[in-house]
This record gives sequence, C-alpha cells and structure tokens, in this order.
Amino acid sequence: MTAGVLAGEIQLPLFIIRLDSLITKFMGETAAKLRLVFEAMTSSRGVYLFDEFDSIGAQRALPNEVGEIRRVLNSFLQCIEHDTSDSLILAATNHPDVIDWALFRRFDDVIEYHLPDTHAVLQALQAKLAGFANKEMVLNDRQAITTESLLHALSEQSMLAYGGASGPQES
Repeated sequence: MTAGVLAGEIQLPLFIIRLDSLITKFMGETAAKLRLVFEAMTSSRGVYLFDEFDSIGAQRALPNEVGEIRRVLNSFLQCIEHDTSDSLILAATNHPDVIDWALFRRFDDVIEYHLPDTHAVLQALQAKLAGFANKEMVLNDRQAITTESLLHALSEQSMLAYGGASGPQES
C-alpha cells in the first residue's frame, strides 16, 4: 500500500517486481533478468517495488542459502549501486531479520510497520467505510449503522479493491 501511495503522490506508475517470476533454475538467468529490470528503470521512470525481497536479499552468510541466490544478491547490489535512473526503488519483506546488511546501506530509508492497536484499526475502518455506511443509513432512513450495513460496506469495499473478485489477486 505504501508503494501505491508514493506512486500516486509523485504521479508515477507503480511496477511490482514479482521475484517468483524473476528467479529461475538456470545459472545466471536470474541475474540477467534483474539487469533487465534495472534497464527498464532508466527508460520507464516509475516506482519499482521488489516485494517479498527476502527471497533474494537474505544474508549471504546464512548456512541454507544457495550459491545462485548469493550471486543474485551480489548482482542486485551492483545494479542498485550503479543505478542512475530517476525511478524510486522500494523493497518489502516480512522478514527484515534475514536481510543482508549490505542492502540496508543501499536504501535511503528503512520503514518498519507494526500491527496497529485496536484504536488504530477502528480509525482505519471508520475512514475507509464512512462513505459506504453513511450511504446505507441515508438510503434506509436509519439513525445508526447496523451490523448488516457494516458487513455490506466491507463486502462492497472488498469488491472495489479486488476488481470484483472474492480475494486478493496476484500482481
């Protein structure tokens, strides 16, 4: 969500790099694909999000890391070091504890998100659903939001967010 907001604020397209489609079993091919992504950053200015970054950014000293992924990480470090594009590069992970320290030095900022407390969750729900729930109250001439209206608003919001699907889609 942060990448989407940043892209919107600076009015640039958002490109999500799916690392599962970038990584191949053939030696050297993943690094070649990675270089293509960085070349694209130069020709297509945008916000580039490397999601699930721990799949290529794990510490090189970990005993279970395979040699090819270490080479991919080294390639990424070289690519980011020599990047001269005007694009914004973001990386996201749910496992910051396994990220190689050399990566932390290559990014300008590290932002940690923690689980919200109950008050923050309620504020987010109120902000997100206010328009939908208020519409239900007005249309049904009610003085308060019912559970049914709230569930309908959640369902409608989910349909808008996921393009009519019942759940999140792969990017």
